[in-house]
Amino acid sequence: MKKIEQSKEDYLEAIYVLGQKIEAVHNIDIASFLGFSKSSVSSALKKLRQENLIQIDERNVISLTKEGEKVAVMMDQRHRFFTDMLIKIGVDPQIAQEDACRMEHVISEETFQAILEAFQHQS
Repeated sequence: MKKIEQSKEDYLEAIYVLGQKIEAVHNIDIASFLGFSKSSVSSALKKLRQENLIQIDERNVISLTKEGEKVAVMMDQRHRFFTDMLIKIGVDPQIAQEDACRMEHVISEETFQAILEAFQHQS
Protein backbone atom coordinates (compact mmCIF):
# COMPACT_ATOMS: atom_id res chain seq x y z
CA MET A 1 0.00 0.00 0.00
CA LYS A 2 1.47 3.37 -0.97
CA LYS A 3 1.81 6.08 1.66
CA ILE A 4 -0.73 8.87 1.33
CA GLU A 5 -0.93 12.30 2.95
CA GLN A 6 -2.14 12.58 6.53
CA SER A 7 -5.10 14.78 5.59
CA LYS A 8 -6.28 12.18 3.07
CA GLU A 9 -5.92 9.46 5.70
CA ASP A 10 -8.06 11.58 8.04
CA TYR A 11 -10.78 11.93 5.42
CA LEU A 12 -10.78 8.22 4.65
CA GLU A 13 -10.94 7.36 8.34
CA ALA A 14 -13.81 9.84 8.82
CA ILE A 15 -15.77 8.27 5.96
CA TYR A 16 -15.15 4.82 7.44
CA VAL A 17 -16.21 5.83 10.97
CA LEU A 18 -19.28 7.68 9.72
CA GLY A 19 -20.19 4.72 7.52
CA GLN A 20 -20.32 2.57 10.66
CA LYS A 21 -22.81 4.99 12.24
CA ILE A 22 -25.03 6.19 9.40
CA GLU A 23 -26.43 4.56 6.29
CA ALA A 24 -25.41 7.19 3.74
CA VAL A 25 -22.36 9.42 4.15
CA HIS A 26 -22.58 12.84 2.50
CA ASN A 27 -20.22 15.79 2.18
CA ILE A 28 -21.99 17.67 5.01
CA ASP A 29 -21.57 14.70 7.38
CA ILE A 30 -17.83 14.70 6.81
CA ALA A 31 -17.63 18.49 7.20
CA SER A 32 -19.48 18.30 10.50
CA PHE A 33 -17.47 15.32 11.76
CA LEU A 34 -14.08 16.88 10.98
CA GLY A 35 -15.07 20.49 11.70
CA PHE A 36 -14.16 21.67 8.20
CA SER A 37 -16.06 23.82 5.73
CA LYS A 38 -18.18 22.09 3.13
CA SER A 39 -16.06 23.63 0.35
CA SER A 40 -12.83 22.28 1.88
CA VAL A 41 -14.39 18.84 2.11
CA SER A 42 -15.60 19.03 -1.50
CA SER A 43 -12.10 19.87 -2.68
CA ALA A 44 -10.55 17.00 -0.71
CA LEU A 45 -13.20 14.53 -1.90
CA LYS A 46 -12.48 15.48 -5.50
CA LYS A 47 -8.81 14.53 -5.00
CA LEU A 48 -9.71 11.29 -3.21
CA ARG A 49 -12.03 10.39 -6.08
CA GLN A 50 -9.32 11.12 -8.66
CA GLU A 51 -6.98 8.80 -6.75
CA ASN A 52 -9.66 6.08 -6.74
CA LEU A 53 -9.89 6.04 -2.94
CA ILE A 54 -13.61 6.93 -2.82
CA GLN A 55 -16.70 6.72 -4.98
CA ILE A 56 -19.60 9.17 -5.09
CA ASP A 57 -22.88 7.88 -6.51
CA GLU A 58 -25.71 9.72 -8.24
CA ARG A 59 -27.29 10.55 -4.85
CA ASN A 60 -23.95 12.05 -3.69
CA VAL A 61 -23.44 9.20 -1.25
CA ILE A 62 -19.75 8.73 -0.53
CA SER A 63 -18.21 5.30 -0.13
CA LEU A 64 -14.71 3.92 0.08
CA THR A 65 -13.12 1.92 -2.70
CA LYS A 66 -11.28 -1.27 -1.76
CA GLU A 67 -7.99 0.66 -1.57
CA GLY A 68 -9.59 3.52 0.36
CA GLU A 69 -11.08 1.09 2.84
CA LYS A 70 -7.68 -0.56 3.44
CA VAL A 71 -6.21 2.79 4.44
CA ALA A 72 -9.25 3.77 6.52
CA VAL A 73 -9.35 0.49 8.44
CA MET A 74 -5.63 0.75 9.16
CA MET A 75 -5.98 4.32 10.44
CA ASP A 76 -9.03 3.45 12.54
CA GLN A 77 -7.27 0.44 14.07
CA ARG A 78 -4.23 2.55 14.95
CA HIS A 79 -6.37 5.36 16.35
CA ARG A 80 -8.39 3.05 18.59
CA PHE A 81 -5.27 1.20 19.75
CA PHE A 82 -3.31 4.33 20.66
CA THR A 83 -6.30 5.97 22.33
CA ASP A 84 -6.90 2.88 24.49
CA MET A 85 -3.21 2.46 25.26
CA LEU A 86 -2.80 6.08 26.35
CA ILE A 87 -5.92 5.98 28.52
CA LYS A 88 -4.68 2.76 30.17
CA ILE A 89 -1.44 4.44 31.17
CA GLY A 90 -3.30 7.38 32.71
CA VAL A 91 -3.59 9.99 29.98
CA ASP A 92 -6.77 12.08 30.05
CA PRO A 93 -9.20 10.64 27.46
CA GLN A 94 -9.48 13.90 25.48
CA ILE A 95 -5.70 14.28 25.28
CA ALA A 96 -5.40 10.56 24.44
CA GLN A 97 -7.78 11.05 21.48
CA GLU A 98 -5.82 14.03 20.19
CA ASP A 99 -2.42 12.39 20.62
CA ALA A 100 -3.63 9.13 19.05
CA CYS A 101 -4.75 11.09 16.00
CA ARG A 102 -1.20 12.38 15.53
CA MET A 103 0.53 9.10 16.41
CA GLU A 104 -1.47 7.00 13.97
CA HIS A 105 0.04 8.84 11.01
CA VAL A 106 3.72 9.04 11.85
CA ILE A 107 4.81 5.49 12.59
CA SER A 108 5.60 2.80 10.08
CA GLU A 109 3.52 -0.34 9.75
CA GLU A 110 6.49 -2.34 11.06
CA THR A 111 6.69 -0.22 14.23
CA PHE A 112 2.94 -0.32 14.77
CA GLN A 113 2.89 -4.11 14.49
CA ALA A 114 5.79 -4.39 16.97
CA ILE A 115 4.02 -2.12 19.48
CA LEU A 116 0.76 -4.01 19.00
CA GLU A 117 2.51 -7.34 19.56
CA ALA A 118 4.34 -6.07 22.65
CA PHE A 119 1.15 -4.79 24.24
CA GLN A 120 -0.77 -7.98 23.44
CA HIS A 121 1.90 -10.01 25.25
CA GLN A 122 1.55 -7.80 28.32
CA SER A 123 -2.21 -8.23 28.56
